[in-house]
Amino acid sequence: MASDGEFVRFVCEQLRGAGAISSRRMFGEAAIYLRDKVVGLVCDNQLFLKPTDPGRVMIGVLTESPPFPGATDWFLMADLDDPEFLAEVVRVTANALPVPKAKAKKARPSKSGLAGRKKAVRRKARR
Repeated sequence: MASDGEFVRFVCEQLRGAGAISSRRMFGEAAIYLRDKVVGLVCDNQLFLKPTDPGRVMIGVLTESPPFPGATDWFLMADLDDPEFLAEVVRVTANALPVPKAKAKKARPSKSGLAGRKKAVRRKARR
C-alpha cells in the first residue's frame, strides 16, 4: 500500500527541528533525508528510522519491523506527537551514519565522437 503524500509531509514537518529534512518518493513510498543521508522511510503510512546503536540507546524500548517485505528490521516510530524528541533521534541517527558515497557521473559521448562513429558506420556500409 502506498503512503499518503499528506502523511509524508506531516512526518517531514514533525522532523524539521533536526535540520534540512526532505523526502523523495520511491515506489509509492518515501525516503526521508537529513541533508544528504537517508535517515528513515515512510512505508504504509508509518515512519521507520534507520537502525543505529545511538538511536537504539536514545529510543529505549522500541519496536523493530521491516518497512517492506524482504527488508531488514528498522525502528518503527509509532508515536509521532513529540517533534522535539523525533528531531533529536533523527539527528543522532544521521550523525551515526557514514557519509554517502559520491555518485559517479556517467560519461556522455561528445558530439564529435558521435559524429566520428556515424562516419565509420557509413564507411562500412559503402564497402
